[in-house]
Amino acid sequence: MITFDQAKKLLGGKGQAQLLRYYNELDEAGKNKLLSAIENISWDFEDALKNPVDMSGKDRDIRPISGLRLGEIAKNKEKYETLGVEAIKAGKVAAVLLAGGMGTRLGVDGPKGAYDIGVTKPLYIFEQQMKNLAEVNEKCGVRVPLYIMTSDKNHEQTTSFWKAHAYFGYEEKDVKFFKQDMAPAVDYSGKILLETKDTPALSPNGNGGWFGSLCRAGLCEDLHARGVEWLNIYAVDNVLQRIADPIFVGATIAAGVNCGAKVICKTNPSEKVGVLCMDGDKPDIIEYYELTDEMANQKDENGDLAYCYGVIMNYLFRLSKLEEIAEQKIPVHIVEKKIECLCEDGVTRKPEKENGKKFETLVVDLIKPMGSVLPFEVVREKEFAPIKNKTGVDSVESARELLKLNGVEL
Repeated sequence: MITFDQAKKLLGGKGQAQLLRYYNELDEAGKNKLLSAIENISWDFEDALKNPVDMSGKDRDIRPISGLRLGEIAKNKEKYETLGVEAIKAGKVAAVLLAGGMGTRLGVDGPKGAYDIGVTKPLYIFEQQMKNLAEVNEKCGVRVPLYIMTSDKNHEQTTSFWKAHAYFGYEEKDVKFFKQDMAPAVDYSGKILLETKDTPALSPNGNGGWFGSLCRAGLCEDLHARGVEWLNIYAVDNVLQRIADPIFVGATIAAGVNCGAKVICKTNPSEKVGVLCMDGDKPDIIEYYELTDEMANQKDENGDLAYCYGVIMNYLFRLSKLEEIAEQKIPVHIVEKKIECLCEDGVTRKPEKENGKKFETLVVDLIKPMGSVLPFEVVREKEFAPIKNKTGVDSVESARELLKLNGVEL
């Protein structure tokens, strides 16, 4: 661990000496905690502040992308499924659950995946997703290994929850946890905030860093030891996720691409969802607000929306390509947030309005470096039930209705 003098020199050179402001007030344990935190700060945010991501899109050559529609998938279902089952049986597919989030917006202080969506009996988000995965395991006669990304905020609660629920039918050896990397939160002048006198304010660095975090946890070795070639990553907040879906796996392999992306077709031109497209000769995802009115309303030769493929955070990545691009930097997005921090009176509070910036990377920015992608259409009502709010759109209420439609007892 670095010494006080080393920390003072480091922070002085970076204009961040405020982190040591309360050092002399701390006991020995507090001093060591602060020095350890300073030593482990990732300074990538400095470059993000100096060179913010250009969101104008002025240098992009955006065009529609071709993909697999439901009709074509149905015609080739048997071929795709056979290919997918073979790959899963051979141990070539693993699942990665991105579960670093908390259930704050749902009114609970704990991991979002531990939220109970049941009505007459308990049914947790984690549990429902594992039931979906269990169907694949039963069909293929193997257990797809599962890697779960947590965060500093929910790691202990998440691991305890899974253990208390006997890993939802899995053996402990087939469920591996790893922590999402953290990034400092800064005020509007770029100074790192303190959360408490011995702790810099840190927040999860977004879902785009999942592979780097997995590798830093030493789990790439585990993947190679198992013979894994494909990683199916998925978000915790969609209770209808079909994970390691053999048809999806088989179609992606048959297409010879480095990445598959489950998509839903947009219901209207202005639907607020990221859309798969081409940027020159590379695939990309464009946010709904980046589409011009003309692009959003553009039709293809069949009269369908040209930019129709809305992503649902369910991707299949070729492991060898992920390793190849691991050193490439992806954009760091700067977002203004209400950051809980130490105030002048020495009390930690969450402000009523935005008081600083957080730094996040996004999975969508991995698509372009992958070089090739297969948009794979799924039926919205069968695979897309996001839980972002307690009531209203994309809520616990709407997810329950969709679960009932799919025959799930609540």
